[in-house]
Amino acid sequence: MENDDEIDRLFEWDSEKEERNIKLHKISFKTASLVFNDRNRIEFFDEKHSDDEDRFITIGEVGRVLFVVFTERSNRTRIISARLATKEERKFYVNNSI
Repeated sequence: MENDDEIDRLFEWDSEKEERNIKLHKISFKTASLVFNDRNRIEFFDEKHSDDEDRFITIGEVGRVLFVVFTERSNRTRIISARLATKEERKFYVNNSI
């Protein structure tokens, strides 16, 4: 799936996983992809969940602060999960995104 916004990233995701994510976290992966427009987002390697493939976490704002897990595959950003950031994650974002 291609992003409609101004950034050059191409996004993809598993539609069934997105449906589960919407039911569980009330956030679509389309909305989650918008976090990459946040110039102040924080991105880091997810060492704990990178056994089979390199995974990354980004915390950024799309009206609300989101926590998005993704990987890079064939020049595409594949969104794995997305949820609202916890209180601690929001504080981390605010303190480190400047």
